[in-house]
Amino acid sequence: MDRHFDNVTVLLGDKNGKYPQGNSLLIRGSDTVVMVDPSMAVVSRAAELAGRADMVLLSHVHEDHVAGVHLYPKAQVHAHRLDADGIRSIEGIMDIYGYQGIDDAVRSFLVDQFHYSARPDALDFDDGGTFDLGGVRIHVIHTPGHTRGHCVFLIEPGGILFLGDIELSSFGPYYGDAWSDLEDFERSIAKVRAIEARVWVSFHHVGVIEDRAQFIERLDRFADRIGEREQAMLDFLSQPRTLEEMVAHRFLYPAHATFPFIDAVEQRTIEQHLDRLTLQGRVVRSDEQYRAIA
Repeated sequence: MDRHFDNVTVLLGDKNGKYPQGNSLLIRGSDTVVMVDPSMAVVSRAAELAGRADMVLLSHVHEDHVAGVHLYPKAQVHAHRLDADGIRSIEGIMDIYGYQGIDDAVRSFLVDQFHYSARPDALDFDDGGTFDLGGVRIHVIHTPGHTRGHCVFLIEPGGILFLGDIELSSFGPYYGDAWSDLEDFERSIAKVRAIEARVWVSFHHVGVIEDRAQFIERLDRFADRIGEREQAMLDFLSQPRTLEEMVAHRFLYPAHATFPFIDAVEQRTIEQHLDRLTLQGRVVRSDEQYRAIA
């Protein structure tokens, strides 16, 4: 069921927006109506929601956050300047992912499953920008790491913080694309923790939280997944291992998952941890193998 907070409606996807679903926002000002991150949940309600917004606002550009953009051909589309090329063309979103050797599979995944539709006319915004909808304001806070241009949105009045893919799930932070960055993500989590809000909305899994203590608990648990992954890698490296062996072991996805991009995401994620652990002197590389320092 949708959740209503004054001028903001949270359009909850199936199972609180479990991927590939998501939780979108419909925000009504006296002058402008905005759809935030039109998800597969919006697509499934196209008869009700198509065309019912003057503006589409994207927290970032990933397939599940732009799935419903095609339902708003007359609306302005806005994304952070570092992500905007991803909605302007399919080549742009392919650059964000940066997966090697699986272009055809990913393009098919985008178009066939997520209805990707390029918007060459998309406009960009930057950190600190404000959208005044008439009695309602959306404040942009840049929180990179998941993508270079990932942002959260603070909606006033009401103090509603839309978290995008700082999504509080048990999966933990995702920083497995070419334009993702582990340490940027850690800094963004700290930034979000300090923002004053009264309602928190995650795009996936959790949905709506109205208690700050519960939000902080979920955010800290989400952040802890980074350290847990890193420790699992150190444990695995008690014996010398190649990068290929680490990718095959899987530190993010379960063995039964079959998305075409999994190996690329595992590799990008592992490489960032290895770079940090090597710099810290906790891992050494010899030839093509890595080993943890006891």
